[in-house]
Amino acid sequence: MITIDTPLWAARLRARRRARLWSRRELGERVAEVAGDAGRDRLPGPDGMAGMVAAWEAGERPDEMCAEWLCRAFGADETGERGLFGGEAAGTTLWHHLTGVPLVPERFSPDDEERTGRAIEDPTRADDRTVAYFEAVLDAYTRTDMRPAGLVGALAPVFGAIQGLRRDAGPAVRRSLLRLSSQDADLVSRMYCEAGDPEAALAWSDRALRAAREAGDERLVAYALAHRAGLEESRGDPGEVIGLAVAAREHVTPAEPPAATARRHEAQGHAMAGEEDLCHRCLEECAEEAAAGTPETPGTSAAGTSETLGASRSGVEEAARAEPGTPDDDLLRPIEYPAGLGGALAADCLIDLHRPADAIEMLERELPGAPAGYMTAYAMARLAHAYADAHEDERSAATARAALALSRRTGATRAMRELLLIRGEAPRWMFAG
Repeated sequence: MITIDTPLWAARLRARRRARLWSRRELGERVAEVAGDAGRDRLPGPDGMAGMVAAWEAGERPDEMCAEWLCRAFGADETGERGLFGGEAAGTTLWHHLTGVPLVPERFSPDDEERTGRAIEDPTRADDRTVAYFEAVLDAYTRTDMRPAGLVGALAPVFGAIQGLRRDAGPAVRRSLLRLSSQDADLVSRMYCEAGDPEAALAWSDRALRAAREAGDERLVAYALAHRAGLEESRGDPGEVIGLAVAAREHVTPAEPPAATARRHEAQGHAMAGEEDLCHRCLEECAEEAAAGTPETPGTSAAGTSETLGASRSGVEEAARAEPGTPDDDLLRPIEYPAGLGGALAADCLIDLHRPADAIEMLERELPGAPAGYMTAYAMARLAHAYADAHEDERSAATARAALALSRRTGATRAMRELLLIRGEAPRWMFAG
């Protein structure tokens, strides 16, 4: 029988906090918020609250009032079926505590939790429902409105748990788990990139590619190579970007979604190299494949009629916005720019091709309706960059300040690094206010 020194309620508290991607300080802030003005007088400041949360997670039980506030912060009762201080069977808390896999009680039934816990304890019991459980976990964290560093903390333990399961699982389940390993590692890789750790991003990209190859899944291999091309963009080697993107397309047919992802990165590589015609050709081919593969969906129509890259802007935007090919029913949806920011991909090419005015027009139209998140922060940083290149220093500085504020709020370190690349007078925003 596996046991832990930490009380079960304390282990459950830590697991639920990590599932929400909250730091101890953030949970403390939420407890203070639900306590209200009267209750807040009983509580210490933010640092003190973080210390209290740490003490609770170590096993020091909160008093009755703080326990109530904790439960309200999580939207849970104290001792019911989904309670914080009672609730789930010990086995559920134990396996989440030991593996670090996020505990999301709102998403799974007690039966789901029990079955998965038994598979964790004995991997030979892993089956299709075990695979479905981890698919749902990954799907829950495939979002652009969460902090990248927090997503790393949630998704990296999932990779370890899946690896432990697949060693002794049956052949069919093992292949499914391998495919999940690749998708999980790819997500972790991109979150490390957004969190500003390129070396960790590359290491996790290697894991994603190895798992995809071991599973024998050509589409996953293509996705892993295409996303590796995206990571290489930050290293400034257009030849490597283009080579990886071309290699990705060799694993799939042109109508499949990974091929379009690869073409976009190939276009970016050509833009980095100053090869305008080749960049435009890639974007046009991507648009043609998208039009042939799937009907246009709401929110992805082309806009604008002026000339861009020697052809209509509509063709460029269609390539950036469209979701090509047919949906991957057995693959998780890849993280791409959120709805309303599809043109940001083409804008990246325009900035690298020293066409800031066209990039500005595209981003100004899209950013006002974009959701707050790390990708929007990066697009805002690119807009500030384009303003600086167009010698619009005041607009660059104002946009950079807004991008910095959103970057701090969303943990978008990659966006912050983009802001540091701004040239000219605009960097004064760094020291303003």
